[in-house]
Amino acid sequence: MTKRTPLYDLHIEHNAKMVDFAGWDMPIQYSTGIMAEHHQCRQKAAIFDVSHMGQVVLTGEDVGAKLETLCPQAYATLKEGKARYGFFTNEQGGIMDDLIVSNAGDHFFVVVNAALRDQDIPHMRDNLDGVSVTEIHDHALIALQGPASEAVLSALLPGAADLKFMETLQAPIDGVPCRISRLGYTGEDGYEISIPETEAIRLTKLLLEHEDCALAGLGARDSLRLEAGLCLYGNDIDQSTTPIEASLGWAIQKRRKEEGGFPGASVVQKQLAVGAARKLVGIRPKGRAPARAGVEVQASDGTKIGSITSGCFGPTADGPVAMGYVDAAHAAPGTPVNLLVRGKVNLAEITTLPFVAQNYKR
Repeated sequence: MTKRTPLYDLHIEHNAKMVDFAGWDMPIQYSTGIMAEHHQCRQKAAIFDVSHMGQVVLTGEDVGAKLETLCPQAYATLKEGKARYGFFTNEQGGIMDDLIVSNAGDHFFVVVNAALRDQDIPHMRDNLDGVSVTEIHDHALIALQGPASEAVLSALLPGAADLKFMETLQAPIDGVPCRISRLGYTGEDGYEISIPETEAIRLTKLLLEHEDCALAGLGARDSLRLEAGLCLYGNDIDQSTTPIEASLGWAIQKRRKEEGGFPGASVVQKQLAVGAARKLVGIRPKGRAPARAGVEVQASDGTKIGSITSGCFGPTADGPVAMGYVDAAHAAPGTPVNLLVRGKVNLAEITTLPFVAQNYKR
């Protein structure tokens, strides 16, 4: 039986098309449709229900330093009020999950992917000695995203405008204590807001009263993140992909690259030094037809060099966009490639990521 988020009744009220996603009943789209919801987020502001994600509180001594034994990120030096993207790695250097870690002062706040909470939470409990690992079950999580998101949230919380990208604070919204973090997964400016479940629908409706704000579903979320060049766990990254292969070396701070001390460090450090055999790249198909995950990528002579991991029509890019892994020798932007779609060869080109410029408030 699928689980329901605290916003389920709101989705039904707004005629959402619901689907099973990672064991949760989630809105894929509303009556306006994916294209309109995508443009709503790029041009104004959209609210996404991301309550299916795992919200975890870590308390104890030296939590940041202990997290560094599981992650390549510099969490020991993460300042209070700051958030940082990261990932758990395995002994082969593969990515077990990607996550957001925030230093909330008296605790660390971690958000993990919905489908992997049953892996991640025991992983932390088994390996973070002296750290209490508590999953929060009584809070919703919404993502308010888009260029108007600051104006939308500031109407209820004036201090929201003072937050910069990857900063977090605890503050009341209409009298309700919430955790507000300026980040998101669309490439646009925005916030993720953790709200007590009993107040989730009421506060979401308050935000929706703003003329520039509307609901959006998982369909638009996927096209937005793909245009922004953001990896989706299970598609573009998984246990068999390393951060260097996935072009995520930027998410490993210099000290951690040099000192190691995380699972698979020797693999990651070797790839940093000599390069990886394959690389995640942007791919722009010619024409208007999108190429989906699993499509074979070939060199111009027909030799297989990789495959697509994510692909869709990009409404803002006004054309098909895709990401995938190709042999490093063919990863240079501008390289012509073939895509084998249902037995037919379509022309494409390797390109830089993102397809649409990211718009964070730094």
